[in-house]
Amino acid sequence: MWQVIYIIAFAVLAILAIANLVRNLVLLGNNARNSQSPSAYGNDTRRPVPHPELLDQDGQVIREPLLVMRSISVKDAREQLDALYNDDSDETKPSPDV
Repeated sequence: MWQVIYIIAFAVLAILAIANLVRNLVLLGNNARNSQSPSAYGNDTRRPVPHPELLDQDGQVIREPLLVMRSISVKDAREQLDALYNDDSDETKPSPDV
């Protein structure tokens, strides 16, 4: 008898879960189709605000590149890395007379 009640309860929960899934998919599809509209909650005509890191001290959008990279050869990069490694290793190594 308890098995029948569990099966019925499971079936009801499964139907509710699938109905909720379908409803959410339909709402998501409608929102994706209507994404060009200004706002779903009224006449909100505000422009999107850029990320704070893209603004200068006065609140104006920065129009210059934020990161400038220069290309170097593999030989120059290896020399710089070797210089960094050798400089760090001399300071961090303990003295051999310990």
